[in-house]
Amino acid sequence: MMGALILALSTGGLSRAAGAAEDAARDPLGIWTGTLVADRGICPETRAPSTLQIEGKRIAFTPADGAHTLRGQRDATPGRFHAQLVLSDMNRKPFPMVFEGTPEGAEIHGTYGTPRCRAHVVLTRPQSHATEHFLGH
Repeated sequence: MMGALILALSTGGLSRAAGAAEDAARDPLGIWTGTLVADRGICPETRAPSTLQIEGKRIAFTPADGAHTLRGQRDATPGRFHAQLVLSDMNRKPFPMVFEGTPEGAEIHGTYGTPRCRAHVVLTRPQSHATEHFLGH
């Protein structure tokens, strides 16, 4: 009985992971991570991995997994993800933060920008080791 449960867990997880790895456009739901790479300006957000969360109708992008989260709605355009957050700088001027992403194969390629920074990121699904954790390895 326990062997059947482990087999079901491992094969079910593997088939989902393999299918998701084939086409991010077909199955974008879930969590994606990657590290921003600065293209222009000063991007302090490149110091830690960033996270993109995609739900049925909403998305959220957290640069460098910091305190600010950019939010957006999934729109009718398939394969396009847009999130933004507008803060105020010290002079009370708008300080927009924008993320744009598109699926490419098993990845989501994105661009992040602020008035001081422009960066790109390649986001992938984190590797899940649920079966290993279940078995205590």
